[in-house]
Amino acid sequence: MLAGRLHVTERALRMESVPVPEPGRGQVRIRVAAAGVCLSDVHLIDGTLTPLYLAGDVVTLGHEVAGTVDALGEGVRGWEPGQRVLLQAGERDRFGLVLTRGVDYDGGWAEYALAREDTLVPVPDLISFEQACIIPDAVSTPWAAVTETGRVRPAEAAAVWGVGGLGAHAVQLLLLVGAAPVIAVDPLPAARDRALALGADLAIDPADDGFKDAVLELVGTRGLDVAFDFAGVNAVREQAMTVLGRHGRLVLAGIANQPISIPSDSRFTYNRQAVLGHYGSEAEHVGQLVTLTGLGRLDLSGSVSDVLPLADAPEAVRRVKEKVGNPIRLILRP
Repeated sequence: MLAGRLHVTERALRMESVPVPEPGRGQVRIRVAAAGVCLSDVHLIDGTLTPLYLAGDVVTLGHEVAGTVDALGEGVRGWEPGQRVLLQAGERDRFGLVLTRGVDYDGGWAEYALAREDTLVPVPDLISFEQACIIPDAVSTPWAAVTETGRVRPAEAAAVWGVGGLGAHAVQLLLLVGAAPVIAVDPLPAARDRALALGADLAIDPADDGFKDAVLELVGTRGLDVAFDFAGVNAVREQAMTVLGRHGRLVLAGIANQPISIPSDSRFTYNRQAVLGHYGSEAEHVGQLVTLTGLGRLDLSGSVSDVLPLADAPEAVRRVKEKVGNPIRLILRP
């Protein structure tokens, strides 16, 4: 079968012919129908990210995967060939380590993929494979940031810095839980236009001279209740702190690999503010999103920016890296 394989030592993505995998005990083989291309895939290729628990130095990329059950390994119960499923983006091993699909073990940039039986989630017919595959990570990460880490409540003022693949969904999800107003902050005009189309109350360039005044005019002198950094840039954090209100939370969902500084500890303490780290999501968040999408509460149709053949994975990586067309998600179809 064809697979997009990352050779970690060389930082090279190669489209290779490899054997179709056989499911072991407790595993299910999936015929892949759609797989998302994430910025973290790009960072794995360029060396910004490195697998921590990979056995060897070659891995099939792809942690956003959906398809149909193809074959069952020994001892598997509750699944049947032909069932429509998506795969959780990772799993815990017997020692409690969190392993990521397409990073620490083979993922879904392939015609077939293996998954442990407890990492499959059924997908209703109303959700396309292209939309289903991006729910783990592209949608579940901001959903967990909004509902779990940020604990956003109705009518709280919220802002999202970085309206890309994760941030665009964060805008939608904040509206879904009743945040108001919702502000999008991004230097790209196309990203700001997209945020407004998704329902943001204000979309503003962070370099705008009137940034602080514009935000406070909308939210009032109380400031933001919660701010989300999906850009992973120190300047974002510094700017967010200038408009964060009393009891405000700054949620760091983007990774900058830089020290975090607080301009004034007295102001920070007096206002009882908090800086919260966020990474990924849990299994229940994916299940919640499948329910919401399947019932029409969440529309992900606009998130699929384009669909490319699996063989064009290198081109998809280039387009994501260079932001060609300002995509939310590009999808690979075997």
